[in-house]
Amino acid sequence: MQTSINFNEQLVLVTGGARGLGEHLVRAFLREGAKVVINYLTSAEAANQLAADYPEQALALQADVTDAVAVQTLFAKAQAHFGQPITTVINNALPAFSFNGDARENADQLSWSNVQQQFEGIVKGALNTTQAALPGMRHAGFGRIVNVGTNLFQNPVVPYHDYTAAKAALLSLTRTLSQDLGPDQITVNMVSGGLLRTTDASAATPEAVFDYIAAATPLRRVTTPAEFADATLFFASPWSRSVTGQNLVVDGGLVKN
Repeated sequence: MQTSINFNEQLVLVTGGARGLGEHLVRAFLREGAKVVINYLTSAEAANQLAADYPEQALALQADVTDAVAVQTLFAKAQAHFGQPITTVINNALPAFSFNGDARENADQLSWSNVQQQFEGIVKGALNTTQAALPGMRHAGFGRIVNVGTNLFQNPVVPYHDYTAAKAALLSLTRTLSQDLGPDQITVNMVSGGLLRTTDASAATPEAVFDYIAAATPLRRVTTPAEFADATLFFASPWSRSVTGQNLVVDGGLVKN
């Protein structure tokens, strides 16, 4: 039984890894010596360029995480390419969403289709990657699953009802999976951010909102995607070998978890 392995022995999948926060997550793991599968849905050019920067360590693979068959195919291709199973999954993929509170549906306008779209991408996507990863993780006797969450269900300052509900459900899944998979030496954790300066998703956020968040945060600044990515490394590192079912909030201290 091995409770941890070093980064240079891990094959990491980052879903939605071509752009935005995903790219920072990919680069953080590559920097630490891991091999990384860069999953993308439509951003082929960005994903392939990122992989080309690290030809020995990275592989770009297209798959819709809501499609279980496509996800299974991705895992098989990754194992064939690198000669080892994916041992670490970072569930970062985000369904289409604009982080602009003024443009989001309020309680009167919110439809179930809005909520369902977010649940499909966030919860179903994470379930698909987890299930595809289990055979390889069990064979290796080691597994790390890290789900990307949000601080908005603790600090719901904007009406992102659909997105926030799906991320809250993902936290619940994180905790139940940690209980279920612990005997296999697979840990399941969440890293939750707030507004990040700046990603593709947060590009629509008015500057006044960035200023408001910075002023309300102990560090008096908005967390960057690179800072968030660095914190995510902890849950894949040997130092977290006895940590599972947890939610680490990385937002400069705005939310006290």
